[in-house]
Amino acid sequence: MRRFLSVLALLGGVAPALAQAPAPAANTAPQTYESKVVNTKGEPIGTVTIRDGASALVLRLAIQPGGLPPGWHGIHFHAVADCSDMEKFEKSKAHVNHDQSKHGLLNPEGPDEGDLPNVYANADGSVNAEVSSETPLTGEGGLKDADGSAFIIHANEDDHTSQPIGGAGARLACSVIK
Repeated sequence: MRRFLSVLALLGGVAPALAQAPAPAANTAPQTYESKVVNTKGEPIGTVTIRDGASALVLRLAIQPGGLPPGWHGIHFHAVADCSDMEKFEKSKAHVNHDQSKHGLLNPEGPDEGDLPNVYANADGSVNAEVSSETPLTGEGGLKDADGSAFIIHANEDDHTSQPIGGAGARLACSVIK
């Protein structure tokens, strides 16, 4: 009987510790995707690198000198991975927007899933920027869905409120995400 009570006491002390033991860590290494960015002449002007994490992605943009006009530029994720119509990049369609939100990071009815902060092109036309987004690279609602997505750089800055694209203007550059 003493032995039984000792074993019972031991199990009673160990059980709570086992219940609180952390689960083995899942493989959470970010998936990385890189693609060239082309201008309206089809010339490569830089790269976009996307790292996909558990709750957000991080996009790193590197544009070479001469790649863009100096100043602020709106950037967005567009719904289709197609940069083949280089004059306007319209085959990339509208923004990624599965939940039909309004455009704009500052819009109370937004943002849509394609919205990203502006980037600044230096006096020499180069850009080195890093931004984040809650839009996933893979999985449900991800950029790499059946028809992929495109990363678009616009001529003007995005005001983050007006519809449909915040006054960002013409599409100057495109990158396929597939």
